[in-house]
Amino acid sequence: MSATLSSTISEPSMLSFVPEEMTDPAPYHLLTSVVAPRPIAWVSTISSSGIPNLAPYSFFNAVAGFPPTLMFSVAYRRKEPREKDTLRNIKEVDEFVCHVVDESLSEAMIQTAIEFPYEVNEFETANLAMVPALDVRPFRIAAATVAMECKVTQIVPVEGATNVMVLGRVLRFHVREDLYRPELGLVDTVQMKPITRLGGPIEYTKIGELFPLPMPAV
Repeated sequence: MSATLSSTISEPSMLSFVPEEMTDPAPYHLLTSVVAPRPIAWVSTISSSGIPNLAPYSFFNAVAGFPPTLMFSVAYRRKEPREKDTLRNIKEVDEFVCHVVDESLSEAMIQTAIEFPYEVNEFETANLAMVPALDVRPFRIAAATVAMECKVTQIVPVEGATNVMVLGRVLRFHVREDLYRPELGLVDTVQMKPITRLGGPIEYTKIGELFPLPMPAV
């Protein structure tokens, strides 16, 4: 069957790019428009002196289920060559809270993407109420539909890049009650209404149509 299909489907006209031959930041823009849509980790951390921080990261995903483990990638600040407050904080306090960004919180989220000075509390600048977490020291966004309290397990520099991967084990899930489907142990992702990141600097998208795709019988 595959041989028959390959003989009847023509190859599309393709462009080819080599990152080393592209002008910066073209490789980044191309990559982020291809690897899309990307979920957004809205990460709350706290400094050793108790200063809260809140920032979004779209280089983010789940990387293990047993135990549940998340990864997000932090780049150095663009305006000056030093690490972002999130990375600085997790090196001091190895915990964080990862939130889902839903449609209702999108405007608040983008306010926390601004690179404020270290002493600024982004919960306050975005007018977000914060509540104590149960198992970690960083605060939780009160209005977030889903939040995951995490313990940092690894901090891994990306070879040849200014990015650092942060891996964290989920210690506790907080899920808005009406979103939980107890019969399946799942969240109703469509009703959660997450927003995701695309390639352009201001391009985001909402969740699209849900459709079933059963695994073929062997």
